[in-house]
Amino acid sequence: MDSLRGKLLLASPTMTDPNFARSVVLIAEHTEEGAMGLVLNRPAETTVAEAVPDLAWLAPDDANVYVGGPVAETAVIVLAEFDRPDLAGALVEGDLGFVGAEADEPEQLDGAVRRARVFAGHAGWGPGQLEDELAEDAWIIEPPRREEVFTDDPDDLWAAVLRRKGRRYALLSTMPPDPSLN
Repeated sequence: MDSLRGKLLLASPTMTDPNFARSVVLIAEHTEEGAMGLVLNRPAETTVAEAVPDLAWLAPDDANVYVGGPVAETAVIVLAEFDRPDLAGALVEGDLGFVGAEADEPEQLDGAVRRARVFAGHAGWGPGQLEDELAEDAWIIEPPRREEVFTDDPDDLWAAVLRRKGRRYALLSTMPPDPSLN
């Protein structure tokens, strides 16, 4: 299978894992050894300034931390759009990547970061696990648009990407979270 690095995974309505129901995951790495991604549409109640004051300079004052996934939930990961990609700790694609360990020293990245989002934890798959889930139609693959990666409306992201994908996916976007309550 080709690498899904830089792609979005949208949980299909058949996804049974509550950690991923209606989630939109940006795949940051995908190799034979597994995959890693960040859930883009799970803002936490806590702001960056409250949870990680050393990183408050990267985000607007009221910016929330996002729950990146159920793996290593106390680990902090910063996804950013870089004006200077050479200063990224690692790149996902082009100018999108991760802020490295020097993030607590703002002068190291002065003028290098256009915008950033702080995540607690990430999503992870072992060797072959993501491929098995894809074979079970648990995920829908779609290339991202940058405004989706840094959306101001995370609650509508899943439905918005499905609508953009069109046709039968647009119909899925209207499906209620629990059809039995319809």
